[in-house]
Amino acid sequence: ETLVRGPGDEPAADILGQVTEANRYSFDQACRIKALELAAALGVPARAENGVSINFMPGAVYEPANCLRITLDTARRVGIPLRQIIFEVTEQERVADTGHLTRILAEYHRQGLQTAIDDFGGGYAGLGLLADFQPDILKLDMALTRNIDADPVRRAIMAGIVRMTGELGVIPVAEGIETRAEMETVAALGVFHMQGHLFARPAFEALPEPQFPRAGQERL
Repeated sequence: ETLVRGPGDEPAADILGQVTEANRYSFDQACRIKALELAAALGVPARAENGVSINFMPGAVYEPANCLRITLDTARRVGIPLRQIIFEVTEQERVADTGHLTRILAEYHRQGLQTAIDDFGGGYAGLGLLADFQPDILKLDMALTRNIDADPVRRAIMAGIVRMTGELGVIPVAEGIETRAEMETVAALGVFHMQGHLFARPAFEALPEPQFPRAGQERL
């Protein structure tokens, strides 16, 4: 998953706070190009099970097919198969026109790209967006996974989401896994794709090597 950072390692919020209506489109396109170029340089396409996830800004996409052209050209140029590209829309961002968003996601599917709803359960769209469009992947917000091993309410919610994604043919991914207990609990509930600091931390222009906790080891 490609993350935005500033030249002095400033967090994403500092950078995104400088995005305006005037530069939103060019910023979004530049991030897509850089993400694909860096993924190719790091060898992401070498294994078919790998992919590169890119969060996009719905407000920067005016006409989905035209806005996607640069992305498709870049993917072909650097040798990343389209099926290995995952475009994520975050549920944290308030979207005034959900019809426009579903048209964007549908066009991405039509072009052979994967789609994901990020931060599900922690933002605005929730079940309404999922009812209008079923992505390939549903990424469950860390608000649902944090301390889930000790929280029966969160476990019940997670179990319901797992049943729902199974019926919809959507892959659930648990975000923000930080402890072995959280990992084991979400796995027991049927979520087998996870991400979080328990396995690896972000690295600058590098692919961090995933690690898995040994028996009896709560954190890495």
